Amino acid sequence: MKNQPNKEPQALNKVRADKWLWAARFFRTRTLAKEAIEGGKVHMNGQKIKTSKELQVGDTLTIRQGHASVQEQKTIIIKALSDNRGSATIAQTLYDETDESIATREFFAEQRKLQNLARPSTKPDKKQRRDIEKFKNNW
Repeated sequence: MKNQPNKEPQALNKVRADKWLWAARFFRTRTLAKEAIEGGKVHMNGQKIKTSKELQVGDTLTIRQGHASVQEQKTIIIKALSDNRGSATIAQTLYDETDESIATREFFAEQRKLQNLARPSTKPDKKQRRDIEKFKNNW
């Protein structure tokens, strides 16, 4: 009979940064977590860290995620340590996001939504394309 994985976060003193980021579900794989750390997208207490850096409860992490045009920055405080990846509900108990971080992310999300409102909802039809071409050629 196989060993059943523990469903609750373990009482650990220290955990490697890449393992914790993977267990807390910030990254899909440990390799992606490692690449983010090495790429300077994860900072601890304002300092760039290495993959093997051991995290402790109470540390503050700043994590940048997303594509270059739409990067989100999260500032979190570690509440519990785990090196096993569990469900999303368990992963959310491992950290607290700061109020400033939540407010900043919501502000930028609202700005992105407002930028998209200026775009037309449909493509121009044939007559509208002709009118656009006439307009462009007259300039």
